[in-house]
Amino acid sequence: MASGSSLAGKVAVVTGASRGVGRGIALALADQGATVYVTGRTVTAGQEGLSGTIGETAAEVDARGGKGIAVAVDLARDEDIAALFAQVQAEQGRLDLLVNNAIVIPPELTQPGGFWEKPLSNWEMFDVGLRAAYVAAWHAAKIMVPQRSGLIVGISGYVGVTYTYGPIFGTVKTGLDRMARDMAVELKEHGVASLSLWQGFTYTERAIENLRSVPGMANQLKSAAGSSPEFPGRVVAALAADPAIMARSGGTFINAELAQEYGLTDIDGRTIPSNRAERGSPIWQPV
Repeated sequence: MASGSSLAGKVAVVTGASRGVGRGIALALADQGATVYVTGRTVTAGQEGLSGTIGETAAEVDARGGKGIAVAVDLARDEDIAALFAQVQAEQGRLDLLVNNAIVIPPELTQPGGFWEKPLSNWEMFDVGLRAAYVAAWHAAKIMVPQRSGLIVGISGYVGVTYTYGPIFGTVKTGLDRMARDMAVELKEHGVASLSLWQGFTYTERAIENLRSVPGMANQLKSAAGSSPEFPGRVVAALAADPAIMARSGGTFINAELAQEYGLTDIDGRTIPSNRAERGSPIWQPV
């Protein structure tokens, strides 16, 4: 998709945008001229053992035609989330898009073994992947409802209905889908949309490392056609610019299928196939 200005003047918050899918979404929004609050914990290169910082992503957003604003946020801290949205309100006076992308990925998640053989601390996936998404949406709604517009997106996946990695990961994503739907029920009369998106396998920095180092990983994902981290961002940008977005509110959608509806490809021109037949279908329809 060529650079444009379909989101000029629009304000977005993307969680977990130091790298991976969050970074890809921020850059795709930048291509359309959005102001993007790039949030995450990584402020120093190498801090998480992987490349990417919020500052680097924000600079890339600027270079791609948007406005990037890096904000350090620990999603395990409610006060950090509150401060983020207070900053958005003070600086912009509006919020058009929240993308709840972040989740903690403990190293044990992709290692062999049953859930009972892994530490109980893996529950932190719930704290960041679901609870923090609720807290962020709570703050976002307080800005969006009075302006009678806005979109809240949860980044989920086929894992919502198909076993992937373990029970906590699957339950978090299933919960994110259901939460997006029930928020949509309450937000409908206020003109604010809420939905979730199923992203297939994505060639993030972490995924590439896992494919190289985790036994059996490639076999577990054999049915997944991979996309770049910017592919889901192109879909999010199209949704954010869609004047008929309320017709989708409450639904769970497969990115690959929405991309075909909107006429989008990946950054290399590929059409990403839906894995609905192999990995399952979304549960929730628009409200």
